[in-house]
Amino acid sequence: MKKAVATTIRLASLFGLVCLTAIGANAQTSSVRMTRAANAFLETLDAGQRQSVTFAIDDEQQRKRWSNLPVRSVPRAGLSLGALNTTQRAAAMALVSAALSAKGLQKVNEIMEGDEVLKTGAASRGNPAMFGKDFYYISILGTPSESSPWILQFGGHHLALNITVAGDKGTLTPSLTAAQPGLYTFNGKQVRPLAGESDKAAALFNSLDAQQRSQAILGSRVADLVLGPGEDGRTIQPEGLKASAMTERQRAQLLDVITEWAGIIHDDAAAARMAEVRAGLAETWFAWSGPASATPGTNIASYYRIQGPNLVIEYAPQGNDPTMHIHAMYRDPTNDYGRKYTAK
Repeated sequence: MKKAVATTIRLASLFGLVCLTAIGANAQTSSVRMTRAANAFLETLDAGQRQSVTFAIDDEQQRKRWSNLPVRSVPRAGLSLGALNTTQRAAAMALVSAALSAKGLQKVNEIMEGDEVLKTGAASRGNPAMFGKDFYYISILGTPSESSPWILQFGGHHLALNITVAGDKGTLTPSLTAAQPGLYTFNGKQVRPLAGESDKAAALFNSLDAQQRSQAILGSRVADLVLGPGEDGRTIQPEGLKASAMTERQRAQLLDVITEWAGIIHDDAAAARMAEVRAGLAETWFAWSGPASATPGTNIASYYRIQGPNLVIEYAPQGNDPTMHIHAMYRDPTNDYGRKYTAK
């Protein structure tokens, strides 16, 4: 009997230890998880690779070294996934994963998988390699820290993430998320990397009455991103329909569209970001350019922009079949590259 009791106590103690360990892991802040993942990645590299992947926190040239174009057209710096061995590559993606929400990581993986589709098509035409996951680059600006600011950059063709970490604060701007093809089949399932960005905007646009639409639709045609790569620091005037002129339900829909970008970063920073957006919602605008129709479930062919006191979002379909080639941009003009955190 005493032996059974002792065994029960030992098991209970072990169970308690496991629970405490799990609670500790769950209580780990996002900055701690990212910093540990960054250091784990750096530890897999040799001295030359570490020198190639790290930059000064105030390196303005490296901050701007991103684009929607392939790396052969706009060279990146850092380390490409193709230059890493299996262990290093897994550690690099673990770092990216630590910086993003589950939904954000899925979006990034779908964008990259789409580039693999382009790679297959280019290879079949005998074109030199310029697409695919091997051409995505990772770099770190500053020293990974649980308290001091540093920046993680990750991207390549149709993807550019600039993630600033500053203790319990963080931002994902400026970041470019795009898709080509906008629809493809993977493992027997159809994939639309920017489905939420399209469907939620379509639902909002379709909810507008005639007067609201007349305000939202721009008088001129917008064909591509206005504040895309190379446009850091540029400002534009808000246009379109003001959120204060929307119904309560429409404002909720507008917030839901915004979460497709704000929700890419890890949940802690995403929640703080959405609080900022809600605080400025009355001064946020929704503008539309293109066909005055939108079908949820199908990538829209129209440009739209959402602009607020600390927010600019753009969705810009491209080419002859705009449903298959989409550029999208996310900025915070007040805090791109985490300037609020890194300013001396």
